[in-house]
Amino acid sequence: MSDILEQLAQVLEQRKNDDPDSSYVAGLYQKGLNKILEKVGEETTETLLAAKDAERSGDVDDLVYETADLWFHSLIMLAHLGTGPDAILNELGRRFGLSGLEEKAARSAGADENRDS
Repeated sequence: MSDILEQLAQVLEQRKNDDPDSSYVAGLYQKGLNKILEKVGEETTETLLAAKDAERSGDVDDLVYETADLWFHSLIMLAHLGTGPDAILNELGRRFGLSGLEEKAARSAGADENRDS
């Protein structure tokens, strides 16, 4: 599964050097972070709506499609900011085996320590 993310990350990195007139991704990179974030927000909304529809209909096809768009644009955002899916996978791996409550408590403790500094 991570092979697909790695391959996609490589393609997204290559697109940074492509002609914006011939590559959708290169065009997003050229327009900058605000445009990329706008697309992430748009895809987030579409994913949420598809999830609501899936709950009613039981058909998850649109949800899968919209989630793929959301992941894709999130990967563009990460690449634009100099990171990629490996950083996310490493973070998920770090959390593996922690309960959600433990992970949330650890984040809260870290935030408290940062405020005290």
